[in-house]
Order: sequence, then C-alpha cells, then structure tokens
Amino acid sequence: MTDLPILDPDSEYDVEEIEHDPPVTVRSLARRVALQVLYELDCTNHPPEQVIEARLNAQNPEDEKPERSSSRYVRLIVYGVLNNRARIDRAIQYFAPEWPLEQVAIIDRNILRIALFEFAVSRGVPVNVAIDEAVALAQMFGADGSTSFVNGVLGQAALRDGELQSILNQPVGGDTSA
Repeated sequence: MTDLPILDPDSEYDVEEIEHDPPVTVRSLARRVALQVLYELDCTNHPPEQVIEARLNAQNPEDEKPERSSSRYVRLIVYGVLNNRARIDRAIQYFAPEWPLEQVAIIDRNILRIALFEFAVSRGVPVNVAIDEAVALAQMFGADGSTSFVNGVLGQAALRDGELQSILNQPVGGDTSA
C-alpha cells in the first residue's frame, strides 16, 4: 500500500483554475451552463430549478442578471433532456452498444443528451451545428477520448436518422413525452 498524504481541512491548498475561451454565441454559453446543470443533476438529487439558478448566477457578475435568452435556452435544454431522457438514452445505447450507459463518462453522456435533444428531439438546431457544439464541449470538458466518442456516436445517429427517429418515437415506460 502506498503512503497517502494526510489532508488537513484547515490547511490552504493551491487550486488550479482552468480558463476556457469565451463562448461565441448566447446559445454556446447556454449549452455550457446546461451541461454543468445536467452533470450536477446526474450526480445529485438537487432540484433542477435550484441548480439552474445557481449555475446561471455563477456565470454572471453579482451586479448583472443572466441574459434572458440564455436563461431561457438553458431551461429549454435542461428540461427537454430531463423530460426525454429515457428516449434519448435508448438512442445513445443503440448507437454506442459497446458502452453501457452507466459506463459512459457523465460529461460525455450529457453532451450526447444535449446534442440529440437539439437535433433529433426538438429539431430546433441543424445537425451539423449540434454536432460541432457537442464536439467543442467534449474538447473543453471531456477526457482524451471524449471528442472522438461524441463525434462518432452523433455522426452515426445523424447518418441513420430514420433509425434514430424510430427509436425516439418508441414509447418508454413512465415516459409520456413520446
């Protein structure tokens, strides 16, 4: 067994803070915030609205309110993913059968959920934009293989849209959004 350092909660530690490039659009910012919200919701039992408010407020200086369009889009994504999660997860499993969903990294799983919601469920974002944004999120927040994994799964889903829509349109037990 290796000798582990003893951590003293009263000691000060250096914290590495990673700075990311500023988002290009309001929607890009909203996707980043929505990803953070969905990540937290995947790890905890916190109420969604409380998490959304906390994340939106963390993005803005104390004297500024979150931009309405950004705030609205964050909610659209978060609640859209939550309300369609069973259907979206079934699609992820179909297009990444070698990866049980619980073994997919939480960040990757939620990036896939956001992109599939945007281009396949709500159909409010062009496929190429949703995939590009998902790949950018994977580069920013994911592990080394995240970018290729996310791009591969979404690319297959986009190429096989008929199969994707068929999967998404199958009713799911307890999911009345079909």
